[in-house]
Amino acid sequence: MTGRSGLPRGSEGAPEDRPPPEGGSPPDDGLPSGPGQGRSGDGRGDRDGDGDGHRHADGPGPAGRRARLLARRLTRPVSRLFAHLSLGARSVAGQVFALQAILVLVLITAAAAALFFQARYDSQRDARNRSLAAAEAFAHAPGLPAALESADPTAVLQPLAEGARRASGVDFIAVMTTEGIRYTDSRPELIGLRATGDFSRAVAGQAFTETFEGKPSDVVRAVVPVRDSAGTVVGLIATGIEVANVGDVVEGQLPLLLGAATGALLLGTGGAALVSRRLRRQTRGLGEAEMTRMNEHHEAVLHAVREGVLIIDAEGRLMLANDEARRLLDLPADAEQRHVGDLGLDPRTATLLASGRVATDEVHRAGDRLLAVNVRPTKPYGGRPSGTVTTLRDSTELAALSGRAAVARDRLQLLYDAGVRIGTTLDVVRTAEELSEVAVPRFADFVTVELLEPVLRGEEPGSGTHTEMRRAAVSGIRVDSPLQPVGDVIRFVVPTAPMAAALDAGRAVLAADLHSAFGWRAQDHDGTRVALDYGLHSLISVPLQARGVVLGMANFWRTDTPEAFDEEDLSFAEELAARAAVSIDNARRFTREHAVAVTLQRSLLPRVLPDLSAVDVAFRYLPAKAGVGGDWFDVIPLAGTRVALVVGDVVGHGVHAAATMGRLRTAVHNFSTLDMPPDELLGHLDELIDRIDQDESSADERFGDGESSGVTGATCLYAVYDPVSGHCAMASAGHPGPALVGPDGRVEYPELPIGLPLGVGGMPFEAVELQLPEASRLVLFTDGLLEDRDRDFDTGLGLLTETLARPDRSPDQACADVLAALLFPAPSDDIALLIADTRRLPADRIAEWEVLSDPADVSRVRRAGAAQLAAWGLGDTTFTAELILSELITNAVRYGSAPIRVRLLHDRTLICEVSDGSSTSPHLRYAATTDEGGRGLFLVAQYAERWGTRYTDRGKVIWAELPLTGTPEPAPPADVDLAALEDLAW
Repeated sequence: MTGRSGLPRGSEGAPEDRPPPEGGSPPDDGLPSGPGQGRSGDGRGDRDGDGDGHRHADGPGPAGRRARLLARRLTRPVSRLFAHLSLGARSVAGQVFALQAILVLVLITAAAAALFFQARYDSQRDARNRSLAAAEAFAHAPGLPAALESADPTAVLQPLAEGARRASGVDFIAVMTTEGIRYTDSRPELIGLRATGDFSRAVAGQAFTETFEGKPSDVVRAVVPVRDSAGTVVGLIATGIEVANVGDVVEGQLPLLLGAATGALLLGTGGAALVSRRLRRQTRGLGEAEMTRMNEHHEAVLHAVREGVLIIDAEGRLMLANDEARRLLDLPADAEQRHVGDLGLDPRTATLLASGRVATDEVHRAGDRLLAVNVRPTKPYGGRPSGTVTTLRDSTELAALSGRAAVARDRLQLLYDAGVRIGTTLDVVRTAEELSEVAVPRFADFVTVELLEPVLRGEEPGSGTHTEMRRAAVSGIRVDSPLQPVGDVIRFVVPTAPMAAALDAGRAVLAADLHSAFGWRAQDHDGTRVALDYGLHSLISVPLQARGVVLGMANFWRTDTPEAFDEEDLSFAEELAARAAVSIDNARRFTREHAVAVTLQRSLLPRVLPDLSAVDVAFRYLPAKAGVGGDWFDVIPLAGTRVALVVGDVVGHGVHAAATMGRLRTAVHNFSTLDMPPDELLGHLDELIDRIDQDESSADERFGDGESSGVTGATCLYAVYDPVSGHCAMASAGHPGPALVGPDGRVEYPELPIGLPLGVGGMPFEAVELQLPEASRLVLFTDGLLEDRDRDFDTGLGLLTETLARPDRSPDQACADVLAALLFPAPSDDIALLIADTRRLPADRIAEWEVLSDPADVSRVRRAGAAQLAAWGLGDTTFTAELILSELITNAVRYGSAPIRVRLLHDRTLICEVSDGSSTSPHLRYAATTDEGGRGLFLVAQYAERWGTRYTDRGKVIWAELPLTGTPEPAPPADVDLAALEDLAW
């Protein structure tokens, strides 16, 4: 019988006869290789047991090489470890660490090797079991004996064997005769060849496993007999797994094994390092000899140092005392291990040592010595509570020197505090109070300060002898002092009294014992007796002088302090008073400047606002506490019942800011007489300020003035309200816009272009026009009302909105409410607030006519005006009004251009307005004797209370105001011809 390869089934085939794999690698049948997956015929070598191989249970092979590699990896850090250990090998900690690390390394290496060989053994045993199980399963497959007896067993069994091989995960399954001739094999070229090896045990009915070593790889093989129904062995089943695949399983476990070994090595080494580190901290890295020497040095230093040292445990027992501590405390020989309370120490010292309280340079008495004691806790050790270490230093000789040094240090600190605390404000009285407060109780028990009356008012004190002052401050350790209260007049009538003597000498005077100060007692027998009974026993009187001028007097008293003042206290009191006097003088000069600035500013601000029909106005102005600023406001009547509302702010404080404010207010008044629109007025004001700045800057440079007197930085809001039309035109130069409160109480802030501040430079201003509802309220203010150091502008604006929204209040009540809601306790900037309720002129008090460009139409308008005046009950002014209307209308017809309009306004005065489309303005002049005309405007100026010209977008308006009452009507000429007057020209 021949196999599928055509070879006689009984012939032998050695592994060397098989074709070698291409490229030196076993042929691959497409199945995956690795643990549990065999490769069909790739390098199985003597898997069938040819003569070149020999059986073995465990051999070196590739797994042995991997074991050697593992050993090298484990021992690689040894050199580094020993190199590290050599650095500290001399110390006790280093030696302990080295021994522990070597022991850990040996144990881990042995454990890793044992685990490796155990894994290799377990993998081979698993391979034998898998091979035997696959062979047993295939051998007992139903129909296998019948297939062996068939005509072509290979054709029947080869597919079945290959399927079983793939399913079982072995490398090969061979079906053989009892002589070892292959019916099936994973490599078809081996079918029909005899497999090598001894199969006698299988033929005898025994299944077995064996391992072959050969080329190219070793094989683990199982051979199982196949029995028929009678139990006769009719064939053999051989299955196997290559040892290389078994090695792959072991190699797959190598990373885990290597990682576990490395982790164990690191863990063991780390533990050894922690133990060594703790031991190194305790031994400070010292060796045995060094530790012995250190202990000897410790003993020598401990007993040779000239400072006592005690070590006391948490229970108060004395553990160690050096020779100096025994000498200072006079301790007995058996003091150690005894409680500190049993050592005969001073009770206060014993209590401190037993308490464990931290102490620094506490002075304790030990016999006739004064000891400076320092106590510090020790760190807990071994779970025991911490004890204390106490050092003792003999400070008997230093006590007196340290006491004087402490007094000097306290005095220096008091002078420093006086420099910081005195003069924090520029208020004379408060500065005097600060002097009295800073000296109590650190220097005196009571302090009184008296000042001259001119100093309190900020005026320059006069020269000469001062015998009368007013008490400005009193401070003491108690409230119920016998001293005169603040505000009383203090008189120095006895020249030998300490106060009068100090003023006369110009320096401090000491009365160490008030009982013997007869001049002081003679000044007020009853008052001094009460003061002595109260306990006042010592006094220093110091005149307060600055720049050689006496400002007042400071008196320092002692009651509870038993020590009287001495000469050192006298010099200190003079130094303290001198510093306070400078601050008082600065406050006095500021008070004077503040008073001058306030007076100047109030003289420049409007004292009484005009009574107008257009608006009902109320205002509030508050100067800053720190210094008068440049905030200002104004209400200016304009022609045609109109009114200008102005508010502004000048940057800075003081007299210069107030003077600048007055100049700006005057300039606004002057420009408003020209009846300019708000934007044009601000433009002219900006140009004027810029010119003033240039002139004053040149003057400052010429005369070397260090402080500039320019006005750059001023802001202004200018609004013009017309009660006839309800229009309001306004423009801003860097100033916040107004608040507009409607009749329903709704508060709005109109959109207003905020231009640059005045004097900054050259940019035009933009005006806006608003149509105000009847009974509206305009609120103009400066930024000092809204913002301060503790509040921003938006927060203040919200408070203002909430306050203005309250209905049914007069402007004056609204001003009071706004200040109550927004005023700061001590405002840092001026506050100006202007509230105006707008009114409308009733329609029945307005009369208007169109005039034709014909002189004949003048008579018609004049008669219509006379009829309207009669309807208003103004018959007394008819003649004057007709005369003025005739002159103004005639001039407009002759020299103006259409359209020509006439308007009469019945307000507090009678206002006659004639407008035309020409921008030519008439001028008042004296007519010559020979002139036929030129006297009309002169007549208007004579009969009218005021007259003027204002320009509009489309021409001009010439107006004249006539009083309604109080002015006698001029007697008309006997034969006045008004029609003839209309022909006159001016």
